[in-house]
This record gives sequence, C-alpha cells and structure tokens, in this order.
Amino acid sequence: MKEYVMGNGAIALGALKAGVNIACGYPGTPSSEIIETLAKRPHEGLHLEWSVNEKAALEVAAAAAYSGARALVTMKQVGLNVASDPLMSLAYVGVEGGMVIVSADDPGPISSQTEQDTRRFADFARIPVFDPASPEEAFEMIQDAFAYSEKYKTPVIFRPTTRVDHGYASVEASDTYVPKAYDGFQKDAGRFVIFPRLSYKNHGRMEERNVRIGEDFSSYKFNTVEGAASEKAVLASGISYMYAKEFLKDHPEVKLIRVATAYPLPESFLLKALDGVREVLCIEELSPYLEEQLLKLAGKHHLSVTVLGKLTSHVPAMGENSADGVAAILRDYLNISADPAVNDTTDLPELPVRPPVLCAGCPHRASFYAVKKAMAGEKTYYCGDIGCYTLGNSMPLDMVDTCLCMGAGVTMAQGFSHIDGDGKAFAFIGDSTFFASGITGVVNAVFNEADITICILDNSTTAMTGHQPHPGTGINLMGHDAGKISITKILEGIGLQKVVTVDPLDLDKAIATVKECAAIKGVKAIIFKSPCIAIEKSKKKCTVTESCINCKKCIRETGCPALTLADGKVVIDALLCTGCGLCRQVCPVNAIGGDEE
Repeated sequence: MKEYVMGNGAIALGALKAGVNIACGYPGTPSSEIIETLAKRPHEGLHLEWSVNEKAALEVAAAAAYSGARALVTMKQVGLNVASDPLMSLAYVGVEGGMVIVSADDPGPISSQTEQDTRRFADFARIPVFDPASPEEAFEMIQDAFAYSEKYKTPVIFRPTTRVDHGYASVEASDTYVPKAYDGFQKDAGRFVIFPRLSYKNHGRMEERNVRIGEDFSSYKFNTVEGAASEKAVLASGISYMYAKEFLKDHPEVKLIRVATAYPLPESFLLKALDGVREVLCIEELSPYLEEQLLKLAGKHHLSVTVLGKLTSHVPAMGENSADGVAAILRDYLNISADPAVNDTTDLPELPVRPPVLCAGCPHRASFYAVKKAMAGEKTYYCGDIGCYTLGNSMPLDMVDTCLCMGAGVTMAQGFSHIDGDGKAFAFIGDSTFFASGITGVVNAVFNEADITICILDNSTTAMTGHQPHPGTGINLMGHDAGKISITKILEGIGLQKVVTVDPLDLDKAIATVKECAAIKGVKAIIFKSPCIAIEKSKKKCTVTESCINCKKCIRETGCPALTLADGKVVIDALLCTGCGLCRQVCPVNAIGGDEE
C-alpha cells in the first residue's frame, strides 16, 4: 500500500521494514519526526524512547546492537557532537546487530547553531555514511544501511538534510512489521571491554575494512552515472543531485555522477565515472567534502582533471542549495543562456523580514521581563541556552547576551561570575534542556563556588521541537507513567543556597523573587513554572479600554505580537491573545481589562 509521507516518516517506515528492535533519540529539527512516526505506528516488540540526550541514546542503542538487535538512533547534526564520545569508541569496538545513527544535517542553517557536515564526522570516526537524495531513496537506503552495518559489524551514519527530512513522497507502507530475531549478548571481554591494546588492533582492522567497504560501495545501486560521455561532468550528492538532475534532463549530453556513499569513498566507481572527463563541477551542501576527495583521488591516480566547486567559488561556500540556485550554477558552468520563457523575478521587491518572536502569551516573555525589571540599573550578564527562550534576545526584551550550545548558559554564567565579582550573572535554561545537559553545570557551579542565579523556564514540555515528553513530564514514549522527576529535588540534592518556584505571570511576585535571590551569594535557582500556551489552550482574552492614554508601554516593553496599532491606537488581536495578563500588569493606567472568557 502506497502512503504519502514526510521524509522523516519514510525513514521511520524503512527502519520498521528493516526489522528495527530499538529506537532511541533526542528531539532536534530536522530529525524529530522519525521517532514520532515510529510511536504512531504499530510497534509491538520495538522499544522506543526519547532519551535524556544524544549520548544516552547512543549508549542505550549500543548495548542493543551488541546483543544482535537492530538499533536506530536519531538526532540532528549538533546532537552528534554530544554523542561523539561513545561514537568514537563504538567505531573501534563494532556491533553485532545493525546499528544506524541518523544525523540530520541542516544547511542554511534553518534551525541550528552550525552548518557542520556529518560526512566529515563519518570520516573522522572511520565509519560509513549514507546520503539520501529524496524521501523515496531514504526509505530504501536506510534498509541498506542496516544490512551494511551487519555485514561489516560497524555502526553506520545515515545523513539526510532538511529538504529530504521535510519533503514528501509516496512509499510502500505496511500495517504490520516484524522486528528482527536476535540471539542476545554473548559475553566477550576481549571484544567489548575497550583497552588501548584492543583499540590498536581494531584501528588496523577498521582501515582494512574500510577499503573493502569502499570497493563494495563502488557497485552500490545509488552511486550512479547518467548522461553521455563528455569532457565536462557534474558530480553531486544528496538533494543537490536532484536539483542537478532536474536541470540536466534537458541536457543529456552532460555526464551526471552521483555519490550516495561519501565515506568510504567508492574509488573504483569514481575512476570509471571520470574516465575521459577533463573538468568536473562538484555540487554539494555544507562543506566541500566530495570536492576535496576528488582532488585527493586525482592526485593519487595522476588524473588530468580540473575539479571545481566551493573551493573555486563556483558553488556558494555556505547556505543550502535550491533548484533555481543549482540551475544558475550549471548555466554558468556549461555556458547556457537563461531560458527567456522563464519569468524574470529580478525586479520583484524582497520579501518582508519577519524575525521569529516568542508566541503571544508565552510565559518565557514574562520570566525575562521580571528579571529585566528586577535588575534594572544593575550590571548583569544574561546567559541563554538552546530552546524557544533563545528568542529572549529579541527586542524589546534584549535578555540574552550569550548562546553557545545546550547547557552552556549555566556554565558560562559561572565564568562571568568568576572574572567579574561586581556583576550579577544569570543563566536561563528550559526544563527539557536542564535534564539534557544542565545538571552537570549546576554541580560544577556548587563545587566551584560560583555566584549565579539559575532561571529554569519550566513550561512542562520540549516546545521548540514539537512538544516531546521529557523526564519532568512523567509519561515516556512507550506511554508509561514513569513518574515526574522533580527539578526542585535535584537542585536541593545538589546543594543550592536557595530554590524557589514562582509563576512568571504573577509579575510583582516574580520581580520580588528575582531581587531576593540575586541578593544571596552562591548558587540560587528560580523555577519559573507556567505551561506552554500551545499545550494548555486558554479562551481568555485581554482588551484595551477607553482609559488607554496610548503611551504604548505595553508594546514597547513586552513585544507581545498580540499587541499592535490600528489607526494609531493600541489594540489587542483577539486571535492571538491568550489572556496571560502580562500587558495588563505592565500598563501604568490600568487601561487593559482582562482575562475574560
């Protein structure tokens, strides 16, 4: 039965068809829907979990793969950094059951801190990487990835990019899936207990194995050559291959080489594909990985071929590719004039800039505002983190001075406290991020006697990536009530000077709480607890009354998108307003009526 699904859904269905036994992950755009699709499908015999972070997910899955089970791990590209410690060792140890690590890259970036390229990570870890070009391919290719993993007893990386993850296509779906049968863990300390001498031996085996995998990949069905023999060729991978193929369908005289397995490089395939080619243009996203590999290949085999791409400025060094962008690149490369029949859009005005903002009624806005008012006139450092609340940097709040990576807000605040005893250092971190990577930072703060105030923005969900559960919500992905893990008890157990919970929408109390905590030396925590407005819908609305003096303080200080101007007068958009009441508490003349159903 054909089913129209998102690329991430296709990956999930392919894993089910491959007989996956366990799937672990940490939510991160553009990968989140893989685990969610698995959870919505019949999955008897399949263990599913949103792990506390990517490192935990990989380690849980590793034990399953040691036992002969097929294991799937999902994350976005920066999550692979978190999982890199077990990954590097696992590459040396190997696996019994197939193990596929999905690391979704984010060219642009659209929703990430970096434009890092997972293909380089595969090369670094010395494990194979698969690079699908479409949702249909992803469905098939992930099944191949499990097979290759078991054949060579190595974890493999599966590297879709955003447009593959979020594109849609029809794939062959089923109502029933049978997990793979496996024998269970066979104890072998000489293999599974990693020691330097074992790593030395396994390093040699890895390098020898990768030569064989490269040869195997040279006949892999998704490494292809299309078009006629020509002195000019195009080499592409991933979604860029689809863009190039679309343009070159009208130019069959140009050879199109597609590499779906960037590491280990399919050298024999490429040597044959490049026979007679004098110039090749590499079209790929993120880094010039394949371009560099071709340059090495040409040097190694003394090929007389000119390699063009990002390194020669023929392809943009950053950002994601598009069909129009690749078409323009290929027209320049092949000296083809633009089609006059195609609409010229050069004179059209640019689209308006619409920066992301916190939702109307978001409790994080009230939390930031309370800290801002409490600390007015003080020298402060505001260290943010990864989540919806990163948007606290937007004007008029302007409450995020730094944002580096998950969990860094807590630890960077400590650095500021140690080098500037006169400033007040604050760390903002969400409830999900606290569990993922914040706890160790809190321990570090107490042990090393920092003077910081930790603001935990507890909205009872993992909001930014689609409202996934976390240890503080209680219900796990298997649907079991595991009990809510108390953030308060964790902080008290670590030994903080003070831990207090306050509703950020009670503005006066929130401001007083911030002032009280900031005055205490040592490590303190304020848990700003109020549910995300997307999971607790309200019918309440606020309205502007006739006593409004049009001072616009509500707009100027909160930045709530429900507050706007109509004919120069402040109005509240009833479609956006959630009746949170923050604007009512900010108004100096009590001109905002409130909270009516």
